[in-house]
Amino acid sequence: MNDTSLMLRAQGLSRSFGGLKAVEGVTLDLRQGELHAVIGTNGAGKSTLINLLSGELPASAGTVELLGEDVTGWTQPRRARAGLGRSYQRNTIFLPFSVRENCRLAAQARWPKPWDWFTPATACRDAMTAANEALARAGLADVAERTAGALSHGQKRQLEIAMCLASNPKVLLLDEPLAGMGAEETERMLALLGELKAGHAILLVEHDMDAVFRVADRITVMVNGRVIASGAPAEVRSNREVQLAYLGDGH
Repeated sequence: MNDTSLMLRAQGLSRSFGGLKAVEGVTLDLRQGELHAVIGTNGAGKSTLINLLSGELPASAGTVELLGEDVTGWTQPRRARAGLGRSYQRNTIFLPFSVRENCRLAAQARWPKPWDWFTPATACRDAMTAANEALARAGLADVAERTAGALSHGQKRQLEIAMCLASNPKVLLLDEPLAGMGAEETERMLALLGELKAGHAILLVEHDMDAVFRVADRITVMVNGRVIASGAPAEVRSNREVQLAYLGDGH
């Protein structure tokens, strides 16, 4: 029976840099309505894993399936057009542009018109509508005309997610969206992730363990490029190997 909730699947995914195995034999599933967190110490291979899933790095071995189709050989832009969105550890927004313009530029990729030299890109109603809808979902509609560089750190992270949403993804790969946030900004981001979960499959890489155990439906733990545990939060928290390798005896 076909599992229609399965949005993304990695099987035996590996990536080596010379003699270094940054990711080794990782297998995981992402399903709609589920937030799947990947945790591990610095150098565990988490960001490399996201780069493999998004197509920014080619895999040395293994496969990636998106919406039931093998996309292992696809480029990052092709995977993005097929429904894969991602954010980065560092802000990738255009600081001098308005919040709305950042989002419109992201949306424009859905309606490319390279042959139309004379019509301004800002005249694309579809892209503008998608941008406005994404900003509203991300809670930024009231600052749409503000310069992106004037936003708070937390709002900039929200804008990155809005830019992802503008491309209408089915899968979201989010690389440390809570990094550098204060308590109030963290709460807003966690609320947003909770709202987005219903319509998306979300992979979250994050170091804030309190936040991870609050919002994750499943957690995968990586050490030295390998998965050492994967399951429900309570199962992962009680795993002795995870406690020794990462969480510590106090968790």
